[in-house]
Amino acid sequence: MTTTLPEAPPASPVPSSGTVVRAQSFPQWKRLISESFVPLETAPAGNRAGAAFAGQLTSHQLRELAIVQVDAMAHAVERTPDLIAAGGSGFYKLNLQLSGSGVLRQGGRQTVLTTGELAIYDTGQPYTLRFDESFSTLVLMFPKHLVGLSPEQMSGLTAIPLGREHRLGRAVVPFLTQTARMLPELDGPIAHRLAMNTVDLLATLLADEAYSGPAAESTGQARMLRRVQLFIDGQLSNPDLSPSYVAAAHYISTRSLHKLFEDSGTTAAAWIRGRRLAGARRDLADPLLADVPISAIGARWGLPDPAHFSRIFRAAHGCSPSAYRRRS
Repeated sequence: MTTTLPEAPPASPVPSSGTVVRAQSFPQWKRLISESFVPLETAPAGNRAGAAFAGQLTSHQLRELAIVQVDAMAHAVERTPDLIAAGGSGFYKLNLQLSGSGVLRQGGRQTVLTTGELAIYDTGQPYTLRFDESFSTLVLMFPKHLVGLSPEQMSGLTAIPLGREHRLGRAVVPFLTQTARMLPELDGPIAHRLAMNTVDLLATLLADEAYSGPAAESTGQARMLRRVQLFIDGQLSNPDLSPSYVAAAHYISTRSLHKLFEDSGTTAAAWIRGRRLAGARRDLADPLLADVPISAIGARWGLPDPAHFSRIFRAAHGCSPSAYRRRS
């Protein structure tokens, strides 16, 4: 199904079923691009002001994730502090350049997006994207909690190349490229699982860069924190996992563990709780797990007491696990 936007009234958000929405003028495109992702300032690039413009989005909304192929003529977008204050700051966006080229700037860094290049950026921080020629790019937008890295770790990973020259990027790029080709056909629970698998691959790539790439800190304390965080991720199903358990496993005092996390802006207990709730939240939204009892999902993530699971889930997300599942 293909939709062409009217000149007025303002465009509706992109449909969620793999349909195509086209814009045949720049004013149409400005409305479409801002309503389909997060609010953005949009302007023609190069000498295209006043020239004819065409662009289209092939979109698929999968629960909390959006996968969108963007095909358009030259233009630029900017995420400003005022637009960030208005909302939409809780997401990361990944760009995989399929054709043409562009430049992404965020956090004092910039990367050139050529065919086959990956880069990630944060909707909660200002950024610009500029394309001086017609292009095609695949955009994956997803909640930050799915990555499993702290804001401090992610702050060094935006607007850096993660594609063809990265040791894991060489595996992720073909997978994402094939996903883009399948985009119009994706539907149902399997599509949701595929999208989550895509995020898992991306999270693995980002963790590799955070823990071993140039963006990684080199202090012994930073290395210990990364080691502890990886240990926690491997123990989330263990109901005995606690700060004292983690400290004993690393032959340090509980006080030293608390100091380690304090310097990173959180606590050991909060990190464990957050990682468990992120896993449970993901399972509750998975349609392939719709028949799994909520108590079993809690237990799977080291929260075997249903009342405790419900209480901390509600405190974190503003609703009970059952209400979240229904809403998803």
